[in-house]
Amino acid sequence: MSTVSVIIPCYKYAHYLRGCVESVLRQDGVDVRALILDDCSPDDTPAVARQLMAEDSRVEYRRNVTNRGHIETYNVGIEWCSGDYYLLLSADDMLAPGALARAAGVMDGHPEVCLTYGAEIKTAEPRFELAPAPEDYYARVVSGNEFWGMSSQFAMNIVPTPTALVRTSVQKKIGWYRKDLPHSGDLEMWLRLAGQGSVGIIDVVQGFYRCHGQNMSGGYTGLRDLRQRKDAFDAAGAACGARVPDLRQYMSHVNRLLAEEAFWAGNRAFERGAQAEIDECLAYALELCPALRSWRPWRRLRVKRILGSRAWRAVRRLADRARGGRWDERGVAVAAAR
Repeated sequence: MSTVSVIIPCYKYAHYLRGCVESVLRQDGVDVRALILDDCSPDDTPAVARQLMAEDSRVEYRRNVTNRGHIETYNVGIEWCSGDYYLLLSADDMLAPGALARAAGVMDGHPEVCLTYGAEIKTAEPRFELAPAPEDYYARVVSGNEFWGMSSQFAMNIVPTPTALVRTSVQKKIGWYRKDLPHSGDLEMWLRLAGQGSVGIIDVVQGFYRCHGQNMSGGYTGLRDLRQRKDAFDAAGAACGARVPDLRQYMSHVNRLLAEEAFWAGNRAFERGAQAEIDECLAYALELCPALRSWRPWRRLRVKRILGSRAWRAVRRLADRARGGRWDERGVAVAAAR
């Protein structure tokens, strides 16, 4: 039976912790151990964790003396791992029934697989009945190069983190999470792992991502998000080197996609009249892809900027009215012609 180490980083999530841990302990078909890593939470996390540890010998608990942040806490957990495989599961998330056995089965049968993941359900209230263990399911294995292509197609993280089972020996070979990537560390890690071998993909729900007002990703939007994603691809690409045959093509595609996203962020800033934000977004877009200057939307925005946001809204209002659209007193479109 495969052994699985589950790291559960927790900061101010005492009210979610029991559900998370119990979703791990209910996993059949694997020998599981769980480590609750408390990043100096100011809530009842110590009391909840100690109660869970008293109830089940498979649970361990450690508390940072000071708040170290999620990246350092992840790395402490990786050092602790001793199972064949490991999984990072935030204390506000949960595993689906049978998730670990399914993922471990793929990796047991394919020693070249470094990472296996499946689908997730995003919900405010995870419930096991939403993801019953299937009688049958499909799993496939793709090469590391293919996984890079899949990720670069969208220039973002395609792996639901609560479902990502990693081969521990490979993880300890390639090293820990990067402190300079607090927002995109997962993306960089999956890409780096794919540089070492294949990736397994399971076509069923493997975990629950709990949506609430305090999710860590909420603070990264706009250019902060784009820059972190770009840095993740760059760092992983430097680490993978020649092990990803089509790396240059993938990186070119990533740069183009992120440049386009930066452009559209600048276009939205124009609509708001945020001049400094427009300049910053367009400068970053050109930094990533100078060829964007010849793109038709770029030329259109240049005309709009010459007119100015107020004049442009007036022109657009007249054009839309000619087509039957309606505008409010602020010059904002409120209805389209039928």
